[in-house]
Amino acid sequence: MGERTQFNPGDKAPNSGHYIETGENDFHTGINDPQVITLEAGERFPETTNHNRKWIRKHR
Repeated sequence: MGERTQFNPGDKAPNSGHYIETGENDFHTGINDPQVITLEAGERFPETTNHNRKWIRKHR
């Protein structure tokens, strides 16, 4: 089983890095002004700006 790619507010970050807010079924971030955060492994994800959004790892 692979590692999860989408995270809900309150979940713990599996790895340190940058994470970006995305729509439920939107892997290319088609939303305006998404939040971008930096978390250390084990830190919890904050609330999103919309209840339909999730957090994903931001690739460079």
